Amino acid sequence: MARKKRSYGRWIIIAAAVLIVLLAVVEYKPLIGQNAPKQLPSVEIRDYNGTRLDSINDFHENSIKGPQYIDKGTYRLKISGLVADPQEYTYDQILGHQSYKKVVTLNCVEGWSVTILWEGVLLNDIIAEAKPLPSAKVAIFHAYDGYTVTYPLDYLTQNSLLLAYKMNDVVLPPERGFPFQLVAESKWGYKWIKWITEIEFTDDTNYKGYWESRGYSKSGDLNESFYG
Repeated sequence: MARKKRSYGRWIIIAAAVLIVLLAVVEYKPLIGQNAPKQLPSVEIRDYNGTRLDSINDFHENSIKGPQYIDKGTYRLKISGLVADPQEYTYDQILGHQSYKKVVTLNCVEGWSVTILWEGVLLNDIIAEAKPLPSAKVAIFHAYDGYTVTYPLDYLTQNSLLLAYKMNDVVLPPERGFPFQLVAESKWGYKWIKWITEIEFTDDTNYKGYWESRGYSKSGDLNESFYG
């Protein structure tokens, strides 16, 4: 009987040891294979090279249908119309181009303005890959919510405009135009189209975008009245 008791005691000790090991594995399992750094949410910067920046929260919500929510996985940016090589990009393919940063102030016709550090790709790099035909005179930008705006092709090719995907080092939130907003420097805010899904090249110089067809200036130049 003493031998059996000692045998039972030994098995109890072994079982307890196994249980302790199992509990330790379960407790520390989340740490296994997690030496790689984790991506934390971006933090908005408010100063860049001595320039005081406004906040991404200083914008007013004035889109025609409210914020749009676009799935990055299914998103496509089309370059169509009078081009030799039509393009269709995924979000990641656009981000695969050289990126640039620039501080630009957006001035809204409602009387407010914001100075933001924009980061994105050069629109000219995208245009060059599509190879607009000599007959192309105008680019019509289409947004996910149906909004449109137009630009003379010369304005696009003669300026270093950004298709922005970040502002103040933060990825564009949905209300600010994710995945891409045009940084249309020297233009009124209604020309800064958000949620861009297509850039269509055409010879139709009479086409008017959403606000342009409602009496707003086609040029949208800041040094001119925005209406009429």
